[in-house]
Amino acid sequence: MLKKGPAVIAATCLTSAFVLSGCGLFQSDKTAGEIDPPQDISYVKDEAGIQAKSTQSEKNGTSKADQPANTVMRELYLIDKNGYVAAQTLPLPNSEGTAKQALEYLVQGGPVSEILPNGFRAVLPADTTVNVDIKKDGTAVADFSKEFKNYKKEDEQKILQSITWTLTQFSSIDKVKIRINGHELKEMPVGGTPITGDLSRKDGINIETAGVNDLTDTHPLTVYYLAETETSEYYVPVTKRIDNSETNDITAAVEQLADGPGKASGLLTDFNNDVKLLSKPKVKDGQVTLDFNSSIYGSADEKTKMVSSGVLDSIVLTLTEQPSIKSVSIKVNGKSELVNEKGESLSKPVSRPSQVNTGSF
Repeated sequence: MLKKGPAVIAATCLTSAFVLSGCGLFQSDKTAGEIDPPQDISYVKDEAGIQAKSTQSEKNGTSKADQPANTVMRELYLIDKNGYVAAQTLPLPNSEGTAKQALEYLVQGGPVSEILPNGFRAVLPADTTVNVDIKKDGTAVADFSKEFKNYKKEDEQKILQSITWTLTQFSSIDKVKIRINGHELKEMPVGGTPITGDLSRKDGINIETAGVNDLTDTHPLTVYYLAETETSEYYVPVTKRIDNSETNDITAAVEQLADGPGKASGLLTDFNNDVKLLSKPKVKDGQVTLDFNSSIYGSADEKTKMVSSGVLDSIVLTLTEQPSIKSVSIKVNGKSELVNEKGESLSKPVSRPSQVNTGSF
């Protein structure tokens, strides 16, 4: 496991969960269950997904004065320096056809070049054009030009994941079909990766299969770890293969977070590896309640009963990837006396933000 050391923690600008100051990680709707979220956003549907009308909070480093005028924040799934597909929420021109626009900003050498964060690269081949048709059943049909075929074989899975996760950020899109010049793909054109049905987040992202002998006896589970550039930190979703004998995905997810990423992964964690649940997770009306041992605090934070943002954010992002979970309530040794890094009480459940890794502009 790669554990963040004190020097790394001191140098980064992670703050309490969903409270941003300086470098932004989250962008969120204001709900009763969230902790002082950075931004209030209301959504209205347009013919190509959703259009966001926002009032910027000063807390996420993207105030009205800082953010370019007539822009909206969109999640673009790009490739980072370690080869992972990860979201970066960036300001795009406020226009119609938002789903189409988001894919256009995945094209190498395209408009994303002017706002591409350090350490990231676009995923689609240069000069690729695209049209997007969103069906009433929530399927987005992305029809690419012939230039789409001009990619490296090793990027094939990443391209599928980037397209799928970028499009499914929109509330009107659940599934994705890919075409080239009007012809639906049954397999990818370079490496031959089969496309047997509609693409969705259930297919996973940054899929890790190391140590798995029989994929048919496993199921996917996505967890979030930390990564960093020279100037900021961000969250990376990684899909693990979990043995089918494990029937509680909430418990399995916590165990994967506690185990941490592999040493060679380039990813980080704030978790102690002896973090454990003291009882079975309880789920009611979309809220899961978790009761941890005191290792969830970290050795330096046990007296103050503080949970680091890296721990809390990873838990919330990971568990709310599961369709049945909308918010997370955390206890330690049966009590709800813990606080976040700003000293604010975590007695209320924490909801998933609407956007992740918002950056600072």
